[in-house]
Amino acid sequence: MSRVWRVGVIDHCKNKAKGSHGVHLAFSGLPNAEIVAVADPDTESRDALQRDTAAARQYAEWEDLLGHEKPDIICLCSRLPTHHVAPLVGSVAAGCHIYCEKPMAIDLADADRMVAAAEAAGVHLAVAHLARYAPVFQHTRELIRSGGIGRPLSVHCRGKEDNRGGGEDMLVLGSHLLDLARFFFGDPQWVFGHVTTEGRDTVPEDAHDPTEPVGRVAGDAVVALYGFADGVRGHFESRRDLYDEGDVRMGITVIGAEATLSVRYDDNRVLQIRRSRRPLEEGGDREVIPTPVPSDPPGARPLYTTKGVGGYFAINNRLAALDLIAAIEEGREPLASGSDAAWSLEMVHGVYASHFHREALPLPLADRRHPLDG
Repeated sequence: MSRVWRVGVIDHCKNKAKGSHGVHLAFSGLPNAEIVAVADPDTESRDALQRDTAAARQYAEWEDLLGHEKPDIICLCSRLPTHHVAPLVGSVAAGCHIYCEKPMAIDLADADRMVAAAEAAGVHLAVAHLARYAPVFQHTRELIRSGGIGRPLSVHCRGKEDNRGGGEDMLVLGSHLLDLARFFFGDPQWVFGHVTTEGRDTVPEDAHDPTEPVGRVAGDAVVALYGFADGVRGHFESRRDLYDEGDVRMGITVIGAEATLSVRYDDNRVLQIRRSRRPLEEGGDREVIPTPVPSDPPGARPLYTTKGVGGYFAINNRLAALDLIAAIEEGREPLASGSDAAWSLEMVHGVYASHFHREALPLPLADRRHPLDG
């Protein structure tokens, strides 16, 4: 431990930001991090934020936190991307490194602006795409790259498919899976998407605001195909109202010439392998591959959880915080960088752009505007 990093936590939403993801707790209990202050314009939310993080001081405005505390790292934990741009740009201008909740931005223009601001300031920007830090997906990537499934052929991503199924599911939950596909196989080269609403082709007039203000969405059924290097094909699908709490559909499956890997997004999220060259649709037995959680650094306090913040989020937010600190000290990019988060949004927006153009489109997109904003 070379030093203790001063962390400020900024929120802007009464309860959503401190809901199930626990981003505000990422640096809690680490021996090389001290949460010095929190900021939130809502009094009740601010008090809860200070209580959860045990910060010494609180502020109503994020500008005051920056000015008085001079933190090294800012944790932006609002789940609403409209609350990210101004404090992120202001924080990086003050020389702060950033850990930001996802989705990072509403559109690609804002995402580009945020990434460029961090690069210009010479600071590190990490985003809470927690799957990249999760041991189960780290091990999945290692198996793919070490030849554990033979030649990779395809990756299949399926959303939660609840009442948000379709466009909202793709943005809110599917973005995690699309980010994983890129984590495994690199930048997609093209996208072909098809979006329907009540069985007909979605039109721009179908666009609407989702249950959370995270950007416009459209469609109750989405299917997309992505082209990765070396002939790997990526597939994403989400259809509304197929969710069954007892039989989770959301997850990711990687098919190789020799074996298939899969993880369902249930409470356990275990890695399973099917050791067969037979086509996946024929079924077959699977076995669980254990993926132990790395040990905490010496001097770390036990993980702190609060209502709605379960082990998966607590563990992987801590791993993300440790990675950001290591990235700063080692002069490298965080494992889930701002550029990675922008690519995840790119893959989502590419589906709509391709659908409206009625053709496969090269990635990255030339038009950085939101494809559903007219």
